[in-house]
Formats: sequence, C-alpha cells, structure tokens
Amino acid sequence: MAQSEKIKLTSLTTKGGCGCKIGPADLQQVMRTLPPKAADPNLLVGLDTNDDAGVYKLTDDLAIVQTVDFFTPIVNDPYAFGQVAAANAISDIYAMGGTPLTALNIVAFPIHTLDKAILADILKGAGDKCKEAGVTLAGGHSIDDQEPKFGMAVTGTIHPANIRTNAGAKPGDKLILTKPIGVGILTTSIKRDLLTEEEITRVTNVMATLNKKAAEISRDYTIHASTDVTGFGLLGHASEMAQGSKNGLRIYQDKVPVLPRVRELAEAGAVPGGTKNNFAHIENVVDFPEGMDQIDKWILSDAVTSGGLLLSVAGDEAEQLLEELVKSGVEASLIGEVVASHPGRIKVQ
Repeated sequence: MAQSEKIKLTSLTTKGGCGCKIGPADLQQVMRTLPPKAADPNLLVGLDTNDDAGVYKLTDDLAIVQTVDFFTPIVNDPYAFGQVAAANAISDIYAMGGTPLTALNIVAFPIHTLDKAILADILKGAGDKCKEAGVTLAGGHSIDDQEPKFGMAVTGTIHPANIRTNAGAKPGDKLILTKPIGVGILTTSIKRDLLTEEEITRVTNVMATLNKKAAEISRDYTIHASTDVTGFGLLGHASEMAQGSKNGLRIYQDKVPVLPRVRELAEAGAVPGGTKNNFAHIENVVDFPEGMDQIDKWILSDAVTSGGLLLSVAGDEAEQLLEELVKSGVEASLIGEVVASHPGRIKVQ
C-alpha cells in the first residue's frame, strides 16, 4: 500500500467532487432539448423536475427511487474518497424520503499507471459506507480512464404517498440544514496544501457522514419539501425549492453553519470555479443585503460535495425536529423560512 499512500489523488484532476458537475446554466440549456415528461404514468418523478432522483411506481404501495452520482477525487486518501463518493450517491435516496437498498459501482481508473491497491482502497471505503447504510453492493462497471473517477448508481424503495420532492415547500415552513457548508472552498484548499491534517479530517468526516440519521428522524415530522445540498450550493438548491414550490425563501445568513477557516481561505483565493458558476446562475433570483461582500455570496453558493439535507418542515414542528437532530449528533441548524411573498426568489438577510 506504500504507493497508495504517496499518491496525491487530487493532483490527478482539474476539478474535484461535485465541483465536477456541469454548471447549472449549461445543464439547463441541454435539458431543454429533452422531452419534458415521459408518457409512462408510473414515472412519478422524472426529468421534468430538478429533483434528486427518479421515482417509478411498481404497485400502489411500492415505488423504486433511482439515482446515479460519480466524480473525480475530492480528497487524497483513496479509502476516504470511496467513503465520500458512496455517502454522496446514497444521499439522493434519503433526500427523496426513500430507503436505499442496492448500489452499483461506477469506476474510471488509469489501471496501467496507478497502483491497483489505490482502486482497492477506494472500493473498500465505498463498501464499508454501504454496509453502514444497510445497502447491498450488487455489482458495477469499470473503464480504463486517464482521470480517476468513482461513484455509484443507487436504488431505493418508497411508498408512493411518502415521496419527498423539492417542490412542496409551504409558507410558514422553517428551513433546516443538516450539515455545514464551505466544503468546496476547503477541498480546493486541500489541492493547494493549505489545510492541516486536522482540518482535512474535519471536512472529510462531514462529507463521509451519511444523511441516514437525519432522514430517519425527520420521517416522524411534516416535511413538505426536501433536497440535499451538493454541487449547486446552498443557494442553488434552495432556489430550485423556491421555484418548484412557487413560494419565496428567506435565508438567515448568520444562522447558516460554515466550516472553520472558510472565509479566510476564500479571501486567499481558494474559491472553486464551480462555486463562481453557481453564484452567476443564481444572482438574479437572490436578493442579498446591502453591504454583503462577494466572499460571503460565494460561500452561500459554494459547490458542496456530500452535503446535508435541506428540509422544509411545518413551522410548528421545526424546533422539536431541530432539537432531536442535534441531540442525535446531527450538525443541524434552522437557517430560514418559507414565505408567500417574492415567489420563486430568495432573500438573504
């Protein structure tokens, strides 16, 4: 495993993690060319929305939830990369309200130039994370590729009546976020050797943490809308919620949890291109407070990998849910609310 330890995985790619995503503006242009909705009435959630996964009804009491996600290395340790990639892919099932069931590995790896032990460590990390989630690894597919990439296609189950989309937020709801943001800026800093080992461990643990506990606890509450915060950033995914629900959102900047040193590192220039693309895409639908500087706007738009759930919960249940999440060890915060005014827009205050 000696070579595995020496290789700096993030140096093998130009972008890392969910920062690899095609930007939201470019993606929208491509998606407009596809048929808006499938004719199959059993496809309950498909391409016509910006949801985290597709949902297909099998019977009146059973539907499957399907998602796929993969990316280039976000951290240098192969085992940790596998864990983060698996947690990120499985998260989409939790965001839809489903229970993850099976997974298929997606592997691209320069098998003739990198030690095979590196790939073995990636797969071991992913496999261990699947076990933690109660997910059965059913197979996968691999290709020989110059840039290493890894992810999973995940299938889960759900009752058709219990589907959570990002479009059901109601005025009076409160917004709860279950992980801190700033991941994109910190992982860019990993590539630039700007973090201590302790800081690398902290951000890696955040990304590798499953949203399982948050999803399971929230099932006992009235959740009108749900999504996970990943590549398009907090404001990007929140804007999809606002536009899908045709209501407005208020985000309290001082309540949004941000990982340590994020602002300092952003000021030093460690802002990924994906974060800047995210901001450019949402700046016309977000009202920022007068005097907020560009750094803070970028932080709220930061491209997250394996972020937390953004839950729109009935207002009278929000404090109890938040208390239960925090007591269970989830890094949750109440960060905003849903309002009838300014539909489809976000106001940061």
